[in-house]
Amino acid sequence: MGTTARLQKAGKEGRTRVVIDESRLSTRPSRVRTWAPHGQTPVIQETFGWKSLSMVGSLALLRFYLQIHPGSIKGLQVIEFLQHLQRHVPGRLTVVWDGAPIHRSRLIQNYVASTAGRVVLERLPTYAPEINPVEHMWGNLKNHHIGNLIATQAWDLSMQATAALRSLRRRRPIIAACYKQSTSWPE
Repeated sequence: MGTTARLQKAGKEGRTRVVIDESRLSTRPSRVRTWAPHGQTPVIQETFGWKSLSMVGSLALLRFYLQIHPGSIKGLQVIEFLQHLQRHVPGRLTVVWDGAPIHRSRLIQNYVASTAGRVVLERLPTYAPEINPVEHMWGNLKNHHIGNLIATQAWDLSMQATAALRSLRRRRPIIAACYKQSTSWPE
C-alpha cells in the first residue's frame, strides 16, 4: 500500500493527519526580489555574524503549529513537539514526515510506542519536498515574510519569524494553498 493510500485510510479511521518538517533560519538574510527608487540599486546590509535557529512545524487540517530552538533539532525536541501536538490536536494522530535519521531514531520509536496507538507514523518518500505541504509553508515564510530581513541577534530573528508565522495562522487560504501546491497530497 502506497503512502497516499495509507493516508486516505488514516482519514477514514478518524485520525488527524499531521505533517511535520524541520527547517533552519539564519541571521544571514535570504535575498529575495525587492524594490528601490528608480535608478538606484537596492543594497542589503549583512552583519557577517551568522547565528542560526532550527524550527519544527506542522500542519494539521488548516492549523499550523511551530516551535523554534537554538541549534539543531534533536530527538528530545521532536518528542517535545509531538507532546505539544497531542495537547492541541484532539484524538488520534497520523504523523507524516520525511525519512530523516532523527525520525527513525530509537528514542522516537520508543516514544511513539508509549502512546499506545494514539500516534502512528507514516513516512514520505525518500526525498520528496514537493509533496510536503510544510515545505511550502517554510518557503512562504522565507520568501515573502522574512526575505531580506536583517537580524543581528538570534532572538530578533526568532521574534520576526514567530510574528510572521502567527500572521500566517490567521490566513487559512495560504495554508490551504500549501496543500494544493503539494503534488499527490490526498484529500
